[in-house]
Amino acid sequence: MEILLAILIGAAFGFVLDRVGATNPNYIIRMLNLSNLHLMKTILAGIGVASIFLFGGLLLGLVDPGHLSVKTAYLGVFIGGLLLGLGFAVAGYCPGTGLTALATGRVDALFFVIGGLVGAGAYMLTYAGIAETGLLESIAGGKATLAPVSGADYPSLLSGVAGEWLGIGIGVAFVLIAWVLPGRIGTANKHAVPAE
Repeated sequence: MEILLAILIGAAFGFVLDRVGATNPNYIIRMLNLSNLHLMKTILAGIGVASIFLFGGLLLGLVDPGHLSVKTAYLGVFIGGLLLGLGFAVAGYCPGTGLTALATGRVDALFFVIGGLVGAGAYMLTYAGIAETGLLESIAGGKATLAPVSGADYPSLLSGVAGEWLGIGIGVAFVLIAWVLPGRIGTANKHAVPAE
């Protein structure tokens, strides 16, 4: 049943990604060069709403904090994030949007996915050497949250704030930013003037 549920949720997520334009690398590149912010608005609103529901659910006891999984912070994560961002800007895909674009039949996504698999294979082959460099050593508290969440045993960076309320506040901020951001910036806002 869990596998079936995962397939259904994944398919629904992929469908939504395609409908908002995230499977089109041109939309992503326009978002990253800040000329068309429709996709950014959608992403911010989605993260904000999810944050409000998650942390609101924790406050109301509807979400079990035991299901939360905090990933360890280490220097390699930040370097990997920079590499992912660079690849995102160059290819116009991230792993999720690339796989979804492949499912829609985009040929360029096939090359992106193959490149990602080759990169993952190269990382697996060189993992032992990378681990010896210290890039995978915990930093910033390791498995730490921004603020403490009731029922979770993770250390936090800000002890004087309830994590649930901070999460709701950040979610609300994301939704508000999505609301006030213009759809287009700069020359993308100007309409072509017909020749006289």
